[in-house]
Amino acid sequence: MHSYPEERSLQPSRRSSAVIKRCVFLIVLLCLTTFAAATEQSLRPGGVAIVEVGSSEDIAPQVSLNGKKLLVIRREQHWYAVVGISLRTEPGELTIQVGGKQRTVNVGSHTYREQRLTIKNKSQVNPDKEQLDRIFAERKIIDAALNDYRSTALDGVSLSTPVAGPRSSSFGSRRFFNDQPRSPHSGMDIAANSGTPVVAPRDGLVAATGDYFFNGNTVIVDHGQGFVTMYCHLSETAVTEGQHVKSGETLGEVGATGRVTGPHLHFGTYLNGTAVDPAIFLD
Repeated sequence: MHSYPEERSLQPSRRSSAVIKRCVFLIVLLCLTTFAAATEQSLRPGGVAIVEVGSSEDIAPQVSLNGKKLLVIRREQHWYAVVGISLRTEPGELTIQVGGKQRTVNVGSHTYREQRLTIKNKSQVNPDKEQLDRIFAERKIIDAALNDYRSTALDGVSLSTPVAGPRSSSFGSRRFFNDQPRSPHSGMDIAANSGTPVVAPRDGLVAATGDYFFNGNTVIVDHGQGFVTMYCHLSETAVTEGQHVKSGETLGEVGATGRVTGPHLHFGTYLNGTAVDPAIFLD
């Protein structure tokens, strides 16, 4: 029996088709791995999903989660959405909208530890009505800054360290103040002496500053596309709302203002209005 290799080459075999598909898959996976090298993908509550949402197009696709626009970055001719996963997310499928289509990622479970703190100022645990009114008014300002979406191109989401010092792993921990349960911890505590400069970890726009009841002296920086960082308990601030800051520029100094047990920096990172683990972004 004769074989005709020149004819067979015109009609790829099932095996060669499978090889081609696998090669395409590996190329896409390599692009995702290259992107994730600087930013850890953590498919858990309080983590980050990196989802390939398009290729070849010059214009970024419109991507959203629960009606909120998501950060989109281009890498190696592919567009990727960087999705903040809320601490309240249940394990299972998380659905994002890409144009008129849906994409899903599987979110795993994660157990955060408990953190018990003793606060000497009792009003910081059980505020009176006047203090509650202040807290609600401040919450509106903070939420507006954390949920803003400023359209600007980003080449990455990695962050340098805002202040040198031991980093806690307290993000997401279930907190008890004087044995009373409170919301999970939404940031990373970095230990440093009072007066130590706190610097911007990347370029951005100062979205808000203020002296808040729980957070003390605070600076919030908008890096674009819903990527926001927050710096709390400062002894003083060195920037004003609306000011553009460069990476390495001083934002303020470490302090012990607001609800604290000692001087440190509370460092928060947010995507699409939700707090995510700062350790994911730090160099």
